[in-house]
Amino acid sequence: MTTACVLGAALSACAAAPHPAPRVARPAPAASSAPPTLAPGPGGLTPVFKNGSRDRGRTVALTFDADMTAGQGARAAAGEHFDNPGLIAALRELRVPATVFMTGRWAEEYPDQARSLGRDPLFEIANHSYSHYAFTADCYGLPTVPADRMRADVERAYTAFRRAGVPDAKPYFRFPGGCYDRRALKALTPAGVTAVQWDVVSGDAFATDARAVSRQVLEGVRPGSVVVLHCTRSAAPTTERVVRTVVPELRARGFRFVRVSELIGS
Repeated sequence: MTTACVLGAALSACAAAPHPAPRVARPAPAASSAPPTLAPGPGGLTPVFKNGSRDRGRTVALTFDADMTAGQGARAAAGEHFDNPGLIAALRELRVPATVFMTGRWAEEYPDQARSLGRDPLFEIANHSYSHYAFTADCYGLPTVPADRMRADVERAYTAFRRAGVPDAKPYFRFPGGCYDRRALKALTPAGVTAVQWDVVSGDAFATDARAVSRQVLEGVRPGSVVVLHCTRSAAPTTERVVRTVVPELRARGFRFVRVSELIGS
């Protein structure tokens, strides 16, 4: 610590001061703001995260896929809803931190909602590709992204997020349909992302029975779990009701809701 001196005093006067000024504690260095990621896997492949620690507390991450493919613009223009404002309102009302895996096409269709989510500290935005096309063959009938376009598809999504006003989308990527193979992991290595899967399938996609979906979530959750749900009214109409059921029940069981970044960081 340097000795404090009165402004304007000569350097010699500083040196001659008979009583040193009190020591002032300096603030600790600011923690890095970079989100935690996993180290590359064998052969430098993109790492894959499925769940957090089972023995570091009763934490659980609810994740929501905001799906919209590159070819669904006409359906949205005709009135189909790929968003779900009621679900987001429920998460805010219940104060549930969550990770939203968003496609770039969804961000383009709903820029105001993307920006609102991206600037709300309750949520974090992660990448679900631009197109929501598959990164492997035979993935739920989705069109396929060629291997030499996979990285570009992911980077295009980040560009769409920035244009929508999302300030800091996380370096986490969820494969459309959860489908991946070694070729896909290799193609995304230069993108520097951690692939995020899940260990609890909610079953909310195209479901009509909210009680059955809630039961599946409650039966599957363990400490460190990552639950996959959806943020699209047209494809997952029961999800808001599911959230309103499972959140208080899991809290009653002692679970604490966290974003994916906290699970990866722990």
